Amino acid sequence: MSERHDGPRSATNGNGANGARKRSGLASLADEDFSVIDAIGGPRGVVESILPGVVFVVLFVATRDLHMTVMVSAAVAAVQVIVRLIQRQSVFGALTGVMAVAICLVWAWFSHDARNYYLPGFLVNTFWIVVLGVSLIARVPGIGVLVEFVRNPATDHLGDWLRAWRDDGPLLKAYMMVTGIWIAVFALRLGVQVPMYLTNHVGWLGTARLIMGVPMFAAAIWISWLIIATPLHRHRIAEERNS
Repeated sequence: MSERHDGPRSATNGNGANGARKRSGLASLADEDFSVIDAIGGPRGVVESILPGVVFVVLFVATRDLHMTVMVSAAVAAVQVIVRLIQRQSVFGALTGVMAVAICLVWAWFSHDARNYYLPGFLVNTFWIVVLGVSLIARVPGIGVLVEFVRNPATDHLGDWLRAWRDDGPLLKAYMMVTGIWIAVFALRLGVQVPMYLTNHVGWLGTARLIMGVPMFAAAIWISWLIIATPLHRHRIAEERNS
C-alpha cells in the first residue's frame, strides 16, 4: 500500500483543545469539532502516509531494480518511526504505517514482482466492500457501528445500544448513505487499479494509488461528515434531554 487510508481507522493523533486526543480516520466523524486535517492525520501524517509509496513508485520506474527499491522504501518508513522516537512523539500512527508498508514490501520482495506491492491494498479494499455491504443488507450500517462505538462503546446490553441509534430514523438513514459512499470508494479503487495491475503498468498503478489514497479519503470523509453532522448533533441533544 502506498498510503495508510485503505480502510476505517480509529486512531488518535496528537492533542486537541484542553488536552483532548484528536481522532483520525473515520472515527473522527464522532467528534463534534470534526476536522478533515485531523482526520487524515495532519500534515505530518499525510507525508508519513505517502512518502514510502512515492519513493517506491519513483525509484522502481527510474531503476527497475526491485530489491533496491524495496530496501530504500523500507528505510524511509523506518526513519519516520526513528525520528518520532527521537522527538519523543507518539509513534502509533507511524508504526501502523510501517507495518502496512512492510507487508507490501515483503509481498513484492518474495514474489519478485513490483506489482505485488499493491496487492495487499486490493485485499483490504475487497474486505471492506464485503463487510460494509453485509452491514447494509442487515440494516446495521458499518460506519454507524464504528461512529457509535467510538462515541459510546458497547460493553454490554448490545441490543439496547443498537436500538439507541438505529431507532433514530434520520441518523440511521445518514449512516446507511455514508456506508454506501465508502463501499463506492473502495469499489472505485479496485475498478481503476486492478486493470493497471493486470496489465503490468506499475508506474500508473502507483500514481493512481497515491491519488486515490489520501486525497480521495479526505474528500470522502468530508462528504461523510456533511451527511452525518446534523442528524448526529440532533441525536446528541436528544440523548442529553433523556439522560
